[in-house]
Amino acid sequence: MKNITFLNPGLFWLFLLIPIAIAWYIWKRNEQQATLRISSIQGFKAKPSLLAKLKPALFVLRILALSCIIVAMARPRTVDVNSRTKSSQGIDIVIAMDVSGSMLTRDLKPNRLEALKKVASEFVNDRPADRIGLVVYAAESYTKTPVTSDKAVILQALKDVKYDNVIQDGTGIGMGLATAVNRLKDSKAKSKVVILLTDGVNNAGLIEPTTAAEIAKEYGIKVYTIGVGTNGMAESPYAINPNGTFVYRMMQVEIDEQLMKGIAKTTGGKYFRATSNTKLAEIYKEINQLEKTDIEELRYFNYDEKYRPWVWAAGILLLLELALRNSIFRSFI
Repeated sequence: MKNITFLNPGLFWLFLLIPIAIAWYIWKRNEQQATLRISSIQGFKAKPSLLAKLKPALFVLRILALSCIIVAMARPRTVDVNSRTKSSQGIDIVIAMDVSGSMLTRDLKPNRLEALKKVASEFVNDRPADRIGLVVYAAESYTKTPVTSDKAVILQALKDVKYDNVIQDGTGIGMGLATAVNRLKDSKAKSKVVILLTDGVNNAGLIEPTTAAEIAKEYGIKVYTIGVGTNGMAESPYAINPNGTFVYRMMQVEIDEQLMKGIAKTTGGKYFRATSNTKLAEIYKEINQLEKTDIEELRYFNYDEKYRPWVWAAGILLLLELALRNSIFRSFI
């Protein structure tokens, strides 16, 4: 009976009639048996026949048939529910991620970049109705993934993000923001958002961050800025060994918070400071709440009726009872 539902469960109250029917049968059976008072039954001793003992089985068959009819009337069925969601007011989001060498600093675990990738992946999974893109930047910037509704593509792109020598090291905040704005400027979405993350100060690139912020404002793009890093000192990479591994030492964390706050204020966004893995996760959850999408859920119900076997069972039981009554048990009725 797994996953079985009933269209008319109230009809199960009819099972209360079965004890009444049994009581009625017993009472009528006793009434139909004649009695005779004699002084002794010594000369009448005889074992009742097997058929006489089995005669109540006819009534049992009828009760079972009645039970099957009640279950069939209750309309047992299974239901397969398919849900489809669509967004009538979708949001286009671009995550602009700093991938400079300082993102390997270990104040977040295992480092800033890996912590960000994990939280960003959870954020993507929480936005099923929105289109998301990914931009990475250091001294230069490029589009890792254009704005798309294919979450598998975005998640794989995030997984593949790493520090390498593909782009020149440095922190070009203006370059990263300008590239993100370029991905969104022609979007027809009701809301356009950039999540801009950095752990340093702007020291590279051909475009000033303030200029990129003004362009974002012109296109109606809201920018949420996140500064990543603890306050004070952190274990940061400063050199590379001959075998390619990094050499770490304690260094001062520097983030241009005034610049990040200015970008957010210019575009109508908000600035956050992520000093730990937990704080970074909380920031993404807050952005998730600030940028809500109207989602319409369409549900399709596919019912598979299960009453027919019960009807067949009831019919077979009644036919069996009728056949036995008019054949084997005919002389006892």
